[in-house]
Amino acid sequence: MVYLVLAIAGAVGGAYWRFSSVVASVKDELAAHRLHTAETYVTKAGMQEQTAQIMHAIDGIGKRIDGISERLDRAFESKPRPRS
Repeated sequence: MVYLVLAIAGAVGGAYWRFSSVVASVKDELAAHRLHTAETYVTKAGMQEQTAQIMHAIDGIGKRIDGISERLDRAFESKPRPRS
C-alpha cells in the first residue's frame, strides 16, 4: 500500500515537473514572439502618420493632373480668328 501511494505521488510529482517545464518554455517563446512583434510591426500612430503622408502625396498628384487637364482644355479651345 505504501508503495502504491509513493508511486502515485511520484507520478503526480513527475507530471507537475513536466508541466511546469512546458509552461516555462511556452513563456519564453511568448516573450520572444512579443519582442519580435514589437521590433517588426508598425505602431498605430506610425501607421496613421504614414497614411497621412501618402494621402497628401496622392492629393498633390491629383492637383497636378487637374492642372494638366485644364491646360489641355485651354490648348484645344477655339482661338478667335483675326479679322482680315
